[in-house]
Amino acid sequence: MGFDEKFIQEVELEYIPKDEYYANIPAIKNLKRLKFKTPITYFVGENGSGKSTLLEAIAVAYGLNPEGGSRYARFKTKNTHSSLKDHIKLIKSYKMPKDSFFLRAETYYNVASYIEESYASEINSGYNLEREYGGIPHQISHGQAFMGLIMNRFDESGLYILDEPEAALSPQNQMLFIIKLHELAKNGSQFIIATHSPIIASLPGSTIYKFDETIKEINYEDMDSFKIMELMINDRKRMLFNLLRKD
Repeated sequence: MGFDEKFIQEVELEYIPKDEYYANIPAIKNLKRLKFKTPITYFVGENGSGKSTLLEAIAVAYGLNPEGGSRYARFKTKNTHSSLKDHIKLIKSYKMPKDSFFLRAETYYNVASYIEESYASEINSGYNLEREYGGIPHQISHGQAFMGLIMNRFDESGLYILDEPEAALSPQNQMLFIIKLHELAKNGSQFIIATHSPIIASLPGSTIYKFDETIKEINYEDMDSFKIMELMINDRKRMLFNLLRKD
């Protein structure tokens, strides 16, 4: 997948209303243009740094449901998404993805409910959705349902926007996830992922954008979560001593 074949190639910020909360988020306020140069792009940074705010705006501007799901999902439990989608411009390819999905850990319960409602007649007839979603979402664990969707629903030549998928996945499943991610990226899919996980963000050949005062591209080893995890693994006792000591 060359640069001009990315489904989303760039996002440009056109305007920010001063009375919106995201006008006070430095990374968003200072954004002009962000390029998606590789099939996999990661957004990393502290809580409140604007990762999810921009990710949601990109997803909704592309036509995906704010609470998650495919472009055909049209459910709403509460209108909580920001107006940032109205103030960005997406530079898109002439090519359309075969599939698209916005997956966010915090609202997956609502997506799972929508899936079950959409397949109600099949479920009532004894069909278990194993092939499509790895099982009936509310009849398996949150992590199993999340992983089942990724492994069964995600496909080649798709656009997938994911907000902190690690929240639902064990470290072992995060490693299975990046295998799937790697395979699909090689076969024409594009991923934009907000994450705190050094496992999920570890794939070579990807782009990592750190959200801070500005949004800047960084190397994997410069991720704060990687540095902290490395310190904890290599020198756990000293880390805990410094964290827990009373001056």
